[in-house]
Amino acid sequence: MLINFDNAATTFPKPENVKKAALYAVERFGGNAGRGGHELSMRTSEALYSARETVAEFFGAEPENTVFTLNCTYALNMAIQGIMNGGGHMIISSIEHNSVARPAAKLAADKKISLSIAKVYPENQKTVESFRKLIRDDTKAVVCTIAGNVTGQILPCREIADLCRKNNICFIADGSQACGIMDIKLSDGINILCTAGHKGLYGITGTGLLISDGKFRINPIIQGGTGSSSESLVQPDILPEGLESGTVNITGAMTVKAGIEFIRKTGIENIFSHEEKICKRFINELKKDGRIKIYRDVRAEYVPIVSFNLNGIPPEKTASKLAEYGYCLRAGKHCAALAHLHLGTENGTVRFSPSVFSREENAVKLAYLIKNL
Repeated sequence: MLINFDNAATTFPKPENVKKAALYAVERFGGNAGRGGHELSMRTSEALYSARETVAEFFGAEPENTVFTLNCTYALNMAIQGIMNGGGHMIISSIEHNSVARPAAKLAADKKISLSIAKVYPENQKTVESFRKLIRDDTKAVVCTIAGNVTGQILPCREIADLCRKNNICFIADGSQACGIMDIKLSDGINILCTAGHKGLYGITGTGLLISDGKFRINPIIQGGTGSSSESLVQPDILPEGLESGTVNITGAMTVKAGIEFIRKTGIENIFSHEEKICKRFINELKKDGRIKIYRDVRAEYVPIVSFNLNGIPPEKTASKLAEYGYCLRAGKHCAALAHLHLGTENGTVRFSPSVFSREENAVKLAYLIKNL
């Protein structure tokens, strides 16, 4: 039997209502939303708008500013390249995922923008000050993860957002590791929230979200069919159509809606509490062995993710051995080169990430196995 502790990549298993929503969408919503006046298209359009309303309400947004994307990487690229169109200065944090770091670095390498990296500290005040010192007259955007994907450290996004508001800077937040386990709202000061649908929101893979408060125009980086203004060769400005070129993943959207309904029914605070309880038990078991390095700092706060290493054993070898016993953990750089440079983990780490369906007893058994490798 496989035991998944790699939920930071994709949550599995999915809730029953998510599975039912996927099947129902395939059986019922076979039309192309917004592209036809016939019954099949109209029915699909209504379903998509319903999913849009559910997402918007969950994050304190407007349905028309809620965009479905292929994944969070697409959403972040659309936001970063769309806002930085025309140049300017951008700030990112030192623990960003490659979905932020790579497009930012590419724009800087092509001399289209200037880029600064704010160092993240265990203490929130020092992190905020790190961002503040880098703000310039031409700073156009700050991009910051709400919680890092390697260690799970929670960043002081409300305080960083306040800095941006005071300086009329667009604040783009990556919510991939936070949405679904933390109560995230645009009212926290976020101008553009990008997140995955297939992680903490429990949707299927191939789903992501870009949610805007409408204050900053996002220039589209993809042009194509939108269902509206078809007579024009110019991409429409209005959202969500302007950023939803091509056919929307209606089945995926319906599963994201179902995932949010599951979160509401379960209670977001209950989900966090359950997952963090498992992490704490796992950490307490590993602490008994001095050969194991756990990448958490008592001065910082974390979402339910634990990165660790065994002295003298490459992380890939550790994860490979654990996989022989049916445990699924991710090892290596986790698509986050900046974060590992920040941590000083040149070979990466092993990452443990439970979900609401994980069981504490399996985490204890895993810790015992790790100590006896």
